[in-house]
Amino acid sequence: MAPKRESGKLVAENRKARYSYEIEDTIEAGIVLTGSEVKSMRTGKANIAESYASNEGGELFLINAHVAEYKGAARDGHDPTRHRKLLLHKKELGRLLGAIQREGMALVPLRLYFNARGIAKLQLGLGRGKKIYDKRETEKKRDWERQKGRLMREKG
Repeated sequence: MAPKRESGKLVAENRKARYSYEIEDTIEAGIVLTGSEVKSMRTGKANIAESYASNEGGELFLINAHVAEYKGAARDGHDPTRHRKLLLHKKELGRLLGAIQREGMALVPLRLYFNARGIAKLQLGLGRGKKIYDKRETEKKRDWERQKGRLMREKG
């Protein structure tokens, strides 16, 4: 009997994405990885902060994501910033590509994690870029919520 896994292990998170983009929809996609990339991700050495998803020949690729080289993979290592193919159903892919082309939206990686079965997944957000005044408004709301929470705790 195989050992039970936890519900999922977070490898990397793009916290800046929700600040810079107004996320309207999220999609879970698989990633094509090499063995040394998976081992490196299991140790938590990945970064998706400056990455994005792009259409190349009718397929989606994760571009500019950094997965550090695995020390144990001597000569068969991987390129840390190579383009990685994303795995989606055809209907989802068509819907996303249509939204990108017609509506000028962007596909932004939000979280990179291993699911309960131990398979690497990427959560993509379909969103529109925020303007500077929208970002300020978001920051004001966040500050007010934090201040309100402090006041409620103090008063009991």
